[in-house]
Amino acid sequence: MTHVLRRGYVPSPFGQLHYAECGAGEPVLMLHQTPRSWTEYLDVLPLVGAAGHRAIAMDTLGFGASAKPDGPHSVERFADGVLALVDALGLDRFHLVGHHTGGVIAVEVAARLQDRVAGLLLSGTPFVDEERRGRAATRKPVDHVDPRPDGSHLLELWNRRRGFYRPGEEAALHRFMVDALTVLDRVEEGHLAVTRYRMEERLPYVTARALAVCAPGDHYSLPALEKFAALGWETRVLSGGHVPVPEQLPQEFAEVIREWVAKG
Repeated sequence: MTHVLRRGYVPSPFGQLHYAECGAGEPVLMLHQTPRSWTEYLDVLPLVGAAGHRAIAMDTLGFGASAKPDGPHSVERFADGVLALVDALGLDRFHLVGHHTGGVIAVEVAARLQDRVAGLLLSGTPFVDEERRGRAATRKPVDHVDPRPDGSHLLELWNRRRGFYRPGEEAALHRFMVDALTVLDRVEEGHLAVTRYRMEERLPYVTARALAVCAPGDHYSLPALEKFAALGWETRVLSGGHVPVPEQLPQEFAEVIREWVAKG
């Protein structure tokens, strides 16, 4: 059955990279936010795969079950990992979906690969320019907690993200906790890598059709839609949700992907 989840590893210069996939056909590669893993797309993958696509979600280099190299993380190094995966899987041309940090990585990948990216869909993605970098310099950490012998840092981490999830969505929050605890010593580094990225210098190299969407409750990234629209990109506000919208509205998220891929 094409919708059955398959998981695997590919080699890279950094070590093995982990991915999960469903379906067969035109490839659609999905990149998660940090400090998450492919499980952010757990419910989206089979829906996109069932629509006649090879739906793939990878663990970003340094997160999930992918290799965790030493040295500072950067959007550019994350993109190196994506390129290693697509080459190892033989994806000559593919559609690219990125959520939050994954969207920033997707911009860098699309800027490098250009015509190999058939379509680009960014979800909840910050527009990282000088204004954004200036604000980020004074912001509080998003997920960093100091481990304590009594384990109270676990509740602190839970509460850092609890407001993004509605009652009844605790399973998704549990998945976040598993992912974050896997990289607790470097849990904040994906966010820091984003704040250093010079997105405005890379956007002119993106040649793919581009769509930017955002959940209405995601006040962190919602203002970015106006800046993406100024580039001539299509934009859309989803019907609901917050930062974890792929888990909150998987049916709608998958339908947006299917519609966007079909246009192109």
